[in-house]
Amino acid sequence: MRLSAITWERLAGELAARVDEASAGDGGPWRRVLVDGAPAAEPGALAGEVARELRVRGRAALVVGAAGFLRPASLRFEFGRQDPDAYYERWLDTGALWREVLTPLDPDGTGRVLPDLWDAERDRATRSDYVTLPPGGVLLLHGAFLLGQWFPADLAVHLALSPGALARRTAEGLRWTLPAFDRYEAEVRPAEAADVVIRADDPRRPAWGVRAV
Repeated sequence: MRLSAITWERLAGELAARVDEASAGDGGPWRRVLVDGAPAAEPGALAGEVARELRVRGRAALVVGAAGFLRPASLRFEFGRQDPDAYYERWLDTGALWREVLTPLDPDGTGRVLPDLWDAERDRATRSDYVTLPPGGVLLLHGAFLLGQWFPADLAVHLALSPGALARRTAEGLRWTLPAFDRYEAEVRPAEAADVVIRADDPRRPAWGVRAV
């Protein structure tokens, strides 16, 4: 995949245009976008900018963070608080994401999405209200390890960081997670699984490329 330099502002517009002009792959009235990346790459920031661009185009957009669907501490920390394999394999409640976020946007779904389920810091349910995404609306789900989960997506975006950039930009208290991202790269190869890859080693000068169909 050939990468070209771009600004973040223009990138958000380009991604919004791709989503806006495409038909839902399952024939339904909603579109689903995955914005995959390590916390250091700030996938939520990009998802928010794309949502803003979509709203300017007249499309409803809902941003959901996968971090709002982590499992309770008793499950996440079963093998210790800093186990990179557990972080990779067990922290994300994929079943809840399917049930509360993705399946409601199937062609015969209700459009009622739960924006978050679990407050990991307080280790309790958030008790958030459901949000109804109108037909034609777009879900932007962002977080780490989203590819390779068989999550449905009309556009899958991966924010890529080199090992060096990932290590530099990961907070000291989270460096124990780095082996999990090594596994993700080796096992899932997210840059090959995504439709769009954004190289974000230098946060001021991103580059992007689109996988050939």
